[in-house]
Order: sequence, then structure tokens, then C-alpha cells
Amino acid sequence: MKLLRLTLKRRWFDLIASGEKKEEYRTPGKWILSRLEGKSYDAIEFRNGYSPTSPVLTVEFDGWDYGYGRKEWGGGSKPGNPLIVIKLGKLISK
Repeated sequence: MKLLRLTLKRRWFDLIASGEKKEEYRTPGKWILSRLEGKSYDAIEFRNGYSPTSPVLTVEFDGWDYGYGRKEWGGGSKPGNPLIVIKLGKLISK
């Protein structure tokens, strides 16, 4: 299984774990674009923090695009400044 590994703050981690948050947002930049453009993944492994003992969850990767997102999920950027919208599928493991 090909994994995209990303780190999240607790608030967003918990919303994804509960199944409420269906998209993850990132500001376009060299680092994230180098991991997304021209690549395919089966799933995303989200880690809550940087410790080796931090909680981890795995979610199906349903692609990505540019957009503005939902404010309650951390999106809602200003018009003309789109975010990277990573689409989340089913929870695989917690």
C-alpha cells in the first residue's frame, strides 16, 4: 500500500478520526506539491504530532485538487488564494 504521510494538530486529527472531516487542506508549496503532483496513493497516514508514540490513523486517499474548503474544517481561504484540498475516503485504521 502506497502511503502519503502527513502530520496534524489534535483538533483536525480528531475530526478525521470521527469521520466528520472529509477533506484536509494544505497551503500550496514546494513540499506538499512534490508529494502530490504526478503521484498516486492508496491511503494517507495521519500522525497527531511528531513523537514516535503519537497516535496514527489511516484513511483512503481519494485524490486532490485546488479549492477553498469549508471554514469549519480549516479551509475558507480568500478568493484568489486557493488551497490544496486532499479528499479523504473511508477510515482504514485507528
